[in-house]
Amino acid sequence: MPDVLDASPYDALLVLSFGGPEGPDDVVPFLENVTRGRGIPKERLKEVGQHYFLFGGVSPINDQNRALLDALRKDFAEHGLDLPVYWGNRNWAPYLTDTLREMVGDGRRRILVLATSAYASYSGCRQYRENLADALAALESEGLELPKIDKLRHYFNHPGFVEPMVDGVVRSLAELPAEVRDGAHIAFCTHSIPTSAADGSGPVEEHGDGGAYVRQHLDVARLIADAVRERTGVDHPWQLVYQSRSGAPHIPWLEPDICDHLEERQAAGVPAVVMAPIGFVSDHMEVLYDLDTEATAKAEELGLPVRRSATVGADPRFAAAVRDLVLERAGDERGQEVTPCALGTLGASHNLCPVGCCPARAPRPAAAGADSPYA
Repeated sequence: MPDVLDASPYDALLVLSFGGPEGPDDVVPFLENVTRGRGIPKERLKEVGQHYFLFGGVSPINDQNRALLDALRKDFAEHGLDLPVYWGNRNWAPYLTDTLREMVGDGRRRILVLATSAYASYSGCRQYRENLADALAALESEGLELPKIDKLRHYFNHPGFVEPMVDGVVRSLAELPAEVRDGAHIAFCTHSIPTSAADGSGPVEEHGDGGAYVRQHLDVARLIADAVRERTGVDHPWQLVYQSRSGAPHIPWLEPDICDHLEERQAAGVPAVVMAPIGFVSDHMEVLYDLDTEATAKAEELGLPVRRSATVGADPRFAAAVRDLVLERAGDERGQEVTPCALGTLGASHNLCPVGCCPARAPRPAAAGADSPYA
């Protein structure tokens, strides 16, 4: 039997994700949830929903989260970590508020949250914290006893997140035709966000242009590129590129876009490209459509060989990383001296998001941070 690992004072882990439709009838209601308050007409949502309809109206993200839940529960059980794992979404069932209500009913009072977003940004961190505050406010209005909630730190540079992506890039390079393999470039892909949101990701004073969002991605890209060179003996040129832009055309967003980048690389005589989606935990819709469908079609149009490497998904090393993060945070809460596990130049991220970190345009309460109204 494994030794019993101590997660106290925590009594549950909540996997908090974005959510996605699970059938054609879900697509527009799901998009209405995502865009609530923006006044976007239903006809426009139907146009946006075509990405989902191409895949039968089903986003893969929910099944991928189920696989991650299974991997976490298996890892915890095998290593003697007695910590129940729950799942809640921001925009589709199982909804976050319903899951928190279930957790309270089960007697959970100290909850750790794993957000399925590895990097600092408003949409990747603070917005999840705002959703947690909204859910706690709903439970408070029902007269329920509120649990204390903490969020696990950003895990972009944890070995259990980085190493599976190294393997994915090496495999993708090996899949390229031999005559173009050594000359292939690596396009490290992540979600584009407004430049103002990137610059404000933080703490702001610790980072330059692009804020923590860009700096963290660049650090991960360097880690992977260096590891690929060590594994293959080839120093592949690389660049951080962006995808999945939305919003008004006049608002500046992070660039270059992956399709523009492929055109530039082909014009420069690059023989092949590996697209590595380092900004995403799993192969959800934006990976399947923006890379596997749209960018791959652009590459075929250009006659440019491309491969897309895998995301981390439910890799056992990622599940082990989550276990490590849980034990790290639990030990810290108990006042023990802990040594956080982190690769690269940036070190481990903060456990508690500081006041003003990744601010929203319109201030809203956010839980699980230094400015939480639910301390």
